[in-house]
Amino acid sequence: MSTNSHPVPASLGTLEPVAPSLVVRVVMRPMTKALNPLVSRMAGRRHFSMAAQLGHVGRRSGRSYVTSVGARVSGDVAVIPLTFGNQSDWSKNVRAAGGCTLRVNGQDYRATQPQFLDRDAAAPVLAAVFSPMQRAGFRLLGIRQYLRLHVAAVTPAP
Repeated sequence: MSTNSHPVPASLGTLEPVAPSLVVRVVMRPMTKALNPLVSRMAGRRHFSMAAQLGHVGRRSGRSYVTSVGARVSGDVAVIPLTFGNQSDWSKNVRAAGGCTLRVNGQDYRATQPQFLDRDAAAPVLAAVFSPMQRAGFRLLGIRQYLRLHVAAVTPAP
């Protein structure tokens, strides 16, 4: 049974709360606070594949936000490892809005149909966009869930 108070379409995938692993809480969270300002400036830029920019709208505030994430795109699918679990504000906002914007390697995308996948269900798309070393790192960090989105490239206005 879901602990969410609002009914959620089954197409959104597993919505049971998934918290970050102990390693992420102890090691990554403090590092994130220190590195986020630098990564945020570089995220989404061409030739900076370490991070992408995810634009989302606050589900309560209605404000626009930009968050750095580890998104990768293959064809019409983007995948994002949920390092901090599916209870992060940005992931809740994307789920509530039914999508977001992404800037990956200098390319802008409109992303829709968010679906939360466990490691096994995400394996094919993970293998397509992340190296074996990166996937091993996800396992070491205890990442158990991923967000898959359908993406369409946005062409800049002339």
